[in-house]
Amino acid sequence: MILLKKGLVMLSLTALLIFSGCSTGAQQSTSKSEASSSVSGKLSFYTSQPEADVTKLIAAFNQKYPDVTVESFRSGTEEVTAKIQAEQQAGKVQADVLLLADAVTFEGLKKQDLLLTYKSPELSKIPDNLVDKDGMYAGTKVMATVLAVNTQKVKTIPTSWQALTAPESKDAAIMPNPLYSGAAAYNVGVLSRTDGFGWDYFKGLKSNSTTVVKGNGAVLNAVSSGEKSYGMVVDFLVAREKAKGSPVELVYPTEGVPVITEPIGILKNTTNGTAAKAFVDFVLSEDGQKVSAEIGYTPIRDGVAAPAGLKGLSEFNVLSSDISTLTEARDADKKQFTEVFGQ
Repeated sequence: MILLKKGLVMLSLTALLIFSGCSTGAQQSTSKSEASSSVSGKLSFYTSQPEADVTKLIAAFNQKYPDVTVESFRSGTEEVTAKIQAEQQAGKVQADVLLLADAVTFEGLKKQDLLLTYKSPELSKIPDNLVDKDGMYAGTKVMATVLAVNTQKVKTIPTSWQALTAPESKDAAIMPNPLYSGAAAYNVGVLSRTDGFGWDYFKGLKSNSTTVVKGNGAVLNAVSSGEKSYGMVVDFLVAREKAKGSPVELVYPTEGVPVITEPIGILKNTTNGTAAKAFVDFVLSEDGQKVSAEIGYTPIRDGVAAPAGLKGLSEFNVLSSDISTLTEARDADKKQFTEVFGQ
């Protein structure tokens, strides 16, 4: 009888522990579900990312937050910025969240007092120098502008930016337009202030009949098709195209490369701050950064590896300039570029 009682006691304790464990697991699951379901409504997302990448990012976000309807608008950074300015003049910016090419763009919006201060808990894993100190925006990835070379047309792969101004590359090079592309505008600002380049370099590009087209995608298409031999273009596009089997090579020139971080920020007058903050948190989180890597970008978060074919931030020489100077001079730089190229 004593043995039987002991057995019943043990059985009861075991059942209690199992029930308690199941209950805790259920509570945790419910808690996560409740946290996700508390984030809902519409979210307006303005971005310069390629359409296919936008679709993948939103789909990944909606796996975690299915009750948020994300409506996106995408174009080149300069056109998105123009849309924001037009909406501001009309009385209200319609976007909740922005993800655009470079910090200079966000500095301009910050000076207009259009951005919300939000310091995401995910920022502890993002390099401090790639985050706005006032919490207005944070970088989301690392994108270097590099040389793209068509390997069927160029047998000796160059290692210098000077290849674009060399006599043998006359009529054979192409670059994006800084009046459309934020990355291109940033490149002009940095290179025009870098020893060994300056405006003389851009005059050399013009003299060599370098073609200027609307965006980075058009640059890569021209190089991969063989229409052009060389291109000045963001690195992830070249790596993607090479992985598909296209005859292109990605070169990080020895002089260094300009780097943008495609920052993300929230508009001050957002009508859905809860969803906007959840979106920023997701993009900067480990899961969100893994999505970026799967799409083909070099993540900005510590501990998430770059995809095959791309270098991490510590692996190449970065060309940069004072962010305040670049912000103040952007319009003047674009005007100067227009004068040089006659755009």
